[in-house]
Amino acid sequence: MVIGTAPAGAVAVSLDGTALPLTGDNRCLIAFGRDHGPAATIEARFADGTTTREPLTIAPRQWDIQSLPNLPRGTTPTPAFLARRKIELAQIGAARARNATSDGWQQRFQWPAIGRISGVFGSQRIYAGEPGAPHSGVDVARPEGTQIVAPADGVVILAAAAPFTLEGNLLMVDHGMGLNSAFLHLSRIDVKVGDVVRRGQPLGAIGKTGRATGPHLHWAMKWRDERIDPQLVAGPMPPA
Repeated sequence: MVIGTAPAGAVAVSLDGTALPLTGDNRCLIAFGRDHGPAATIEARFADGTTTREPLTIAPRQWDIQSLPNLPRGTTPTPAFLARRKIELAQIGAARARNATSDGWQQRFQWPAIGRISGVFGSQRIYAGEPGAPHSGVDVARPEGTQIVAPADGVVILAAAAPFTLEGNLLMVDHGMGLNSAFLHLSRIDVKVGDVVRRGQPLGAIGKTGRATGPHLHWAMKWRDERIDPQLVAGPMPPA
């Protein structure tokens, strides 16, 4: 994730042809997901119609990929699961489409919970040659009931009224500029949709709802359609 400043006099900025919103002081936000290609182009346009382009190079990363040649990927989902999942995904999509106004994206992000990192972003398992979905966030193992806090200012865009099939009690916070956080498997949620939350404010508590083998926080971040690594945004985990 990168916060940039457009050149003086720029009236519009785009990333690979897609327009980016600008603040009053010409700041903008871009981010790159796990499987983004090695290059991108950011362009600024001026009032006289001229443009300036800046090529960007995205360095590759090494991911924790495990091969399990003798283990099948899993069971076939039932029609009942698929029907329920369709409704849940629609709720998540509608929440992300809210585009709340917040300056949280400009802040220094903090960890929503302090503890042992039990799962890293981008890790993946290959089941009998069939790739599973990459891990979309970072897991923090703590006892059930451990409080979590807002990593930055934002607006609550989803607070599950009942556990989702996979995510369990799901909470989502929009930090502005298309950047949002999702907190999964919570034992409880202490805020509601529309609440403005501040960095460090309590949001709920760690649990093991949904598809979870034990109590932990799964923290995922997304900028537009790009899933990004929360560890790169928050920095090293502080000591307990």
